[in-house]
Amino acid sequence: MFIGENLLNLRMMHGYSRKQIAEMIDVSEQAIWQYENHFTSPKLQNINELKTIFNVKGLYFYREDMLKKYTVTENIPLMNIAYRSSARNVISKTQTEAKHLEYLDAFVNYITEKLSIPTQKIIQLRDKCVNYLNHTNDSRSEQIEIIAKYARDWIGLDNNTNDNLMFLMEKSGVFIFEKAIGEDIDAYSLWTSQDRPFIILGNLKRSAVRRNFDLAHELGHLLLHYKIEFTHLDKDDYKEIEKEANLFAGAFLLPEAAYLEDLKQIQRKTNPDAFIDLKLKWGTSLQVLGYRTVNLGLLSAKEHRNYYAALHRKGYLKQEPLDDNIPIKRPQKVKTIIDLVIKKDVINFEKMLEKDWLIEVEFLYRLTGIDSKFFRNYIRKHDRIAESNDGIIAF
Repeated sequence: MFIGENLLNLRMMHGYSRKQIAEMIDVSEQAIWQYENHFTSPKLQNINELKTIFNVKGLYFYREDMLKKYTVTENIPLMNIAYRSSARNVISKTQTEAKHLEYLDAFVNYITEKLSIPTQKIIQLRDKCVNYLNHTNDSRSEQIEIIAKYARDWIGLDNNTNDNLMFLMEKSGVFIFEKAIGEDIDAYSLWTSQDRPFIILGNLKRSAVRRNFDLAHELGHLLLHYKIEFTHLDKDDYKEIEKEANLFAGAFLLPEAAYLEDLKQIQRKTNPDAFIDLKLKWGTSLQVLGYRTVNLGLLSAKEHRNYYAALHRKGYLKQEPLDDNIPIKRPQKVKTIIDLVIKKDVINFEKMLEKDWLIEVEFLYRLTGIDSKFFRNYIRKHDRIAESNDGIIAF
């Protein structure tokens, strides 16, 4: 029997409307509604077209899908997704990203099912921050500075570099993925109901320094804005929340004591070119360096306007010096886990594709942002599918 929910889930994950799918397979929009709601079943030709669109096996539509098998109901609280986006209130977009996170959560559950994972640092850090925020009388700006310092110390960032930022965030327990989110969204983040933190980065070509800022900004949301219902914020409240995440990112990426020491070497603080060496050292943009300098009281508002005008005049608001020279780092944690569980025969990759998930390799690329070539390395050249063992691996 055709399972309409499987089609609905795939359609939502990919951000397609019923009308769009109807046009792709040359049926009416009403027909798609009927398929999804168990009134009729598609013809074989339509099934073949649907499986091509979504990169799944034909049987996918007739078996319980991975969301039923590997996720907990309502584990992705849609209202808590933290966007860096002007489109945060577009419900269809939020639903698409929430559904994508459901699939990602199911995938992480699947690949980590037989791994023994200790309590994650990021959860301990979040609880420390929540406890501090609930009991402090410090001003909000002081709170942000203190939590930024907590975060650097807790995840183990050296006080003179951000070179290992993504690695240490992943090591602390954050699951970071790339995705073609669109031009309106830089990144977003979420705590699941079961305390798994996700950060989704846009995969449009961006500089390494902007990616570092995205990571720090989303970490700020995860630590400062736990359980805030972003979809219910009005425009002013949303701006304030974003401002706080930006302030956190600056304080986190440019720790006060070390950065103040660096600033002693800068003679003309209104000249962006004077900060190029610091951009290379900290992996932060000239814009962020300027904002952090004014926030620390080392630039007046007028001087900062002159600094920003110089950025504009030099064309640095579009592309800064060194943007093409600093390599962009990509998430590695999930790739490492996949490599481990497959090489240890905890998961048989072909069995996953052919029996457990009923998908094509391209589905995993669309889901995880990891290049299809990575997954194809695990496809064996023979037809035998070995069952994975029942052992537990410490991770």
